[in-house]
Amino acid sequence: MQFTIARLPRIEFGAGTIRRLPDIASGYGKRLLLVTGQRSFVESPAGEWLFAELKAQGFTWEQVKVGGEPTPQFVDASVAQLRGTPIDAVLGIGGGSALDAAKAVAGLLKRGNSVLDHLEGVGPELPYRGPATPFIAVPTTAGTGSEATKNAVLSVPGQYKKSFRDDALVAEWAVVDPDLLATCPPELIAADGMDALTQLLESFVSTRANPMTDALARSGLAAASEALLPLNGKQSPEARAKMAYASLVSGICLAQTGLGAVHGLAAPLGAFFPIPHGVACGTLLAAATRVNLAALRRRDPQSEALAKYDEVRRLFGATDLAAMLAGWTERLALPRLSAWRTTTTDFPRIIADARGSSMKTNPIDLSDGEIAQILEERL
Repeated sequence: MQFTIARLPRIEFGAGTIRRLPDIASGYGKRLLLVTGQRSFVESPAGEWLFAELKAQGFTWEQVKVGGEPTPQFVDASVAQLRGTPIDAVLGIGGGSALDAAKAVAGLLKRGNSVLDHLEGVGPELPYRGPATPFIAVPTTAGTGSEATKNAVLSVPGQYKKSFRDDALVAEWAVVDPDLLATCPPELIAADGMDALTQLLESFVSTRANPMTDALARSGLAAASEALLPLNGKQSPEARAKMAYASLVSGICLAQTGLGAVHGLAAPLGAFFPIPHGVACGTLLAAATRVNLAALRRRDPQSEALAKYDEVRRLFGATDLAAMLAGWTERLALPRLSAWRTTTTDFPRIIADARGSSMKTNPIDLSDGEIAQILEERL
């Protein structure tokens, strides 16, 4: 039994924990950069309270708002604008896009160079030397787990979706307050929740899974199984807490194990089409599970992943795991790929660009034809 667990943030989890944020931030200083979404948190009661409390406690801050998924150009422009401004800590507050943007900006504020220097698969891929400005992550959605990972995902629409990745980018603190999910619309709850579920399942069957991540993934899957569908209807504090926990654990797990075919495909789909990441994952999960199971049974019937898939089937009380996931996809009204004008003529370039790091930890090596089956099922 040998495994490595990479660096994690210090975690504050629970309803109302956002009220600890000013005290946590003051441990670094009183000059902050706030990276948020455009409106949802800023205009929420929690946002109004935080800004008032920071002002009352003598903080000063700059603010950057992220609209849509962050691009390298957005990160570079933010770093250039803030270069020379004294900043003690970066607070990323929002969904995955806000957290990824905050993570990248925090990593480059002190150095001032372009994120393109370090972006995987783009440019020279120079080693990141740091140092990073201390980063505090506050997720307001339950899906990406970005608060617990070392990579900032950046994209150029129509071209690529790649990661700036280094252990030094991991948040110093992750402040996870399930109450912040209360303002999420149902479609966001559905997409982000399926993203978290995908990350848990792919981490559990990953070729790099280990006993520690297995234990975490099991607990996250159990929480998601009890919370995702109820949370998409009438919300309850208990369901919000379970889904926030599932999302956090999914980020911890994926950071240690890698992912699989769903995320391998989600990257090019998100790059080539305006498909939100959570929607891409959620709409593909059942099909990818079905194809993985069939491939494992044909080519590797003794695989531990088959036993793990069966364990998840029993945990969810299903007779057929892929069929159950397909049912969830329909109940959560996740759209098909054709809603973004994806066609079979796009398959070759999607498949060619799907062979990144996520696909390398899929429980079995899938052929181009098998990957096409996943896309075909959700076209």
